[in-house]
Amino acid sequence: MTKRISQHHALRITQCVLVLSLALTVGCSSKPSYYAATQGSNCFAKAVPTLGEGGLAWGNTLSIAKQKSLNNCIRYAGRSGGTPNTCQVVLAECKR
Repeated sequence: MTKRISQHHALRITQCVLVLSLALTVGCSSKPSYYAATQGSNCFAKAVPTLGEGGLAWGNTLSIAKQKSLNNCIRYAGRSGGTPNTCQVVLAECKR
């Protein structure tokens, strides 16, 4: 009888874990992600510092993309031990 009860509890626990994981997956998938929000963006820009990592960004307009890429460059260059104050946009264009 003890074996039957423990198998029953194991089955219930497995079912609960499955239901919770599905509920969390469904709840999170309905929220817009960063990539979904920028999927329709038409323009992109890349900014690089003299030393360190640069930044690439998308935006609806060229000026938004440039500003975002500069902000990313400053952030990434600072984190990578580079020179954030030397960031410059080196590539900027729109697809259409």
